[in-house]
Amino acid sequence: MENNTIFKISAKIKEIRKEKGITIQELADKAGVSKGLISQIENNRTVPSLLVLINIVSALEVDLNEFFQDFKSNEEAGPIIVRKKSDYEAFEKEQAIGFLYKRIIATSMDSSTLDIVLLELAVDSVRPMVETEAFEYKYIVSGKVQYVFSDSTVELEAGDSIFFDGRIAHTPKNVGTEPAVMLIVYFFDAK
Repeated sequence: MENNTIFKISAKIKEIRKEKGITIQELADKAGVSKGLISQIENNRTVPSLLVLINIVSALEVDLNEFFQDFKSNEEAGPIIVRKKSDYEAFEKEQAIGFLYKRIIATSMDSSTLDIVLLELAVDSVRPMVETEAFEYKYIVSGKVQYVFSDSTVELEAGDSIFFDGRIAHTPKNVGTEPAVMLIVYFFDAK
């Protein structure tokens, strides 16, 4: 599981839901929330309120103490944190084919959470438009990427970067002939 508690919670919800063979819709119905909210939580696009989290854990029929039993504090936290390439953890997001995410680091800082990931986009990658409860910074390490927003499209290539409010519907598209690699930094505000 990831290093930061927020991402541990998202991964654990998804893991338990899949282990129990519960669909996103079934979990949403049991927890009294929307299917979209469950999807956003599982895909690290939003942070659940405490009440919503308790309802979800209850709907999964898991004791709260059991749910949090393997959560440990980040013992590595300090002024210098080193992550070797071999330590990056692969993870999946919603309906994304050809999107290979690897979490580099996730950490809380004062009133916000920082999540840094690498994303490799296959040439034939596809994903629907998404919204994220975070500001997003993208740096194109290699390849050519077209960033599609509801009302505009931006062409980017190696060395270019983009920063935007993730609450704007968006999706990247590899428009090159080789896999494209992006460094992504998500800035989540604590509410």
